[in-house]
Amino acid sequence: MLRRAVRLPLILAASAVLAVGVTVVAMWAAGATAQRVPGIDDAGPLTSWGLPLSRTVVDITSVATVGALLLAGVLLPGGRDLGRSRMRYLTWAALAAGLWALSSAALLVFTLSDLFARPVAEVLDPAMVADFALASAQGRAYAVMAAAGLVMATLCPGVTTVRWARVALVLAVAAVLPPAFTGHSAASTNHDAAVTSLALHVAGVAVWVGGLVFVLVAALRRAEGAAVAARRFSPLAGGAFLAVAASGLVNALVRVPLSSVWFSSAHGRMVLVKSAALLLLGGIGWWHRRRTLGALNDGTRRPFVRLAIGELSVMAAAMGLAVALSRTPAPGAGSGSPSPAEELLGFPMPPPLGDFPWTPLFTQWHFDPVFAFGTGAAAALYLVGVFRLRARGDRWPVGRTIAWMLGLAVTVLATMSGLAVYGKVMFSVHMGQHMILAMTVPILLVLGAPATLALRTLPTAGKGETAGLREALLWLLHSRYVKVISHPAVAGILFIGSAFAVYSTSWFETLMGSHLGHTAMLIHFLAIGLLFFWVIIGVDPGPRRPPHLGRLFVLMLTMPFHSWFSISVMSSTGIIGARWWEAVGRTWGPSLAEDQYNGGAIAWATGDIPVLITTIILAAQWVRSDRREARRVDRQIDRGDSGDPLAAYNAYLASLHARDRRLQQAATPTGRGDSPAEDPTP
Repeated sequence: MLRRAVRLPLILAASAVLAVGVTVVAMWAAGATAQRVPGIDDAGPLTSWGLPLSRTVVDITSVATVGALLLAGVLLPGGRDLGRSRMRYLTWAALAAGLWALSSAALLVFTLSDLFARPVAEVLDPAMVADFALASAQGRAYAVMAAAGLVMATLCPGVTTVRWARVALVLAVAAVLPPAFTGHSAASTNHDAAVTSLALHVAGVAVWVGGLVFVLVAALRRAEGAAVAARRFSPLAGGAFLAVAASGLVNALVRVPLSSVWFSSAHGRMVLVKSAALLLLGGIGWWHRRRTLGALNDGTRRPFVRLAIGELSVMAAAMGLAVALSRTPAPGAGSGSPSPAEELLGFPMPPPLGDFPWTPLFTQWHFDPVFAFGTGAAAALYLVGVFRLRARGDRWPVGRTIAWMLGLAVTVLATMSGLAVYGKVMFSVHMGQHMILAMTVPILLVLGAPATLALRTLPTAGKGETAGLREALLWLLHSRYVKVISHPAVAGILFIGSAFAVYSTSWFETLMGSHLGHTAMLIHFLAIGLLFFWVIIGVDPGPRRPPHLGRLFVLMLTMPFHSWFSISVMSSTGIIGARWWEAVGRTWGPSLAEDQYNGGAIAWATGDIPVLITTIILAAQWVRSDRREARRVDRQIDRGDSGDPLAAYNAYLASLHARDRRLQQAATPTGRGDSPAEDPTP
């Protein structure tokens, strides 16, 4: 027992030392620790070394926090209450979060010292630090991390249920993202793809590395349920590996677009070394799944532990390289001066639409990692579910699969084709993009019935086990929140009201000014459309399924307000988002007023076709529902099922007739309902 208690801290400490050592060596090899040049201000050696080392500590403590919460709230089996064994890992999470908060605060100070080229002692002024934390993007990012770490360090020891452990896990994963929106990626030309891919990369690394660390901890401590935790972590690690690999590739291509400089620059060589480490980790994960997990289930933990320690060492080295990369500018960084439009858009101003305005909308493409990875994952998961159903002999309608895939394809077209490129410089194209995402894509996606497919394929948690994805989905579908927003009146108000709220206020201008804001706006339009059309023609189960006549009434009542919105845009005398369009500086095409009028006309014209299609689909569903109900009633009548309303009504009429006959017989002199001269034989 003593040997095991000593070995665990040594393994974790050695991994941390390895990460720090790789950071130092990589920075020295890349020249990121250049000597001071006379005549040029320098922050001093404390900042030169303290900045990357504090960032390494931030990375280590953040993934430790995520890993401890992941193990306690998701991976280890158990009921809704954590119990003493799982609550112990909440204590670990609290300690790691406290160190995360302290190292984030140190990173904030070192970054301030580096930016102003002044020693740490000269910038430790509370007013200066507070101004940097509020006014600078980097300062805000590190301040958010420090605050989140402090909150988790304070609250985690008091968490006793799985639900709150998962809430803390979501907070921890969200807290690792802010630094991704600053630094080299945010300053690159294609900053939207660089920032988004880096954020996905950081989140994937936190889940992957943190989960591995604490699954290893559970195995070394011979914790009850360690084999189950490792088995649950395996598919999660596979998904994280794919996310890290795809996002890392995108980020590398955005920042170092020319493959020739990957070998001739320190930055490129470090990217190649990180790629090799990632491939090695993928091979180790495959070996885990093939060999060591089975042995761990059988009670033999040594192969898993040995391979996991090697995997953790490679991960620590890769994290050290990542820190060194953050201090090493990419080749060509700062060599050019992008135009104002390029700085705002993240790509050069597109060419004029010309005589054939629809052609560039299909030839000008711009990669968006959020929608690319999102639609790719949605397609892959859906197909996996369909294949699982067919493998066990169950059927799944082909039409649903076609509708889902077609909806994802239209989403890609709306978010990465010329519609997305010109949608940032022309209001009319943006409005067409809005209409496609809010009124065309949702019709296709809700007909795909993804929730029904998930409920039929996801495993059911056993009695006394922690609720899994299937239970979480059922809880969400029947939650009070979904019950409120899925009310037809609420869904209709959100569908129309959100459009007025975005375009009639300053929100549109604010959201267009940020890539994240613009992406959030598009996701919002898609989500609101999915909610509305799920209520009208949705196949998936929900807490409230109004009758078909009621759905038709809601659809017919909502559409006039859509026309009102379109007319208000066409007749508006002010320019919606005027400062954004003026800052972009488009010099070709229609004027801002003409373009806005065209946008309102597009919204008005494109609203009728989806309504017609939805009405036809709703009518077809109504007819099929009536036919199914008629067949069900016929079957119950044939079986003599008294629970059927029609059969019960017929039995009630028969009982009334029998009662009247008995009363009539009792009222006659002979005790029968006929005269004495009549034949009593029935």
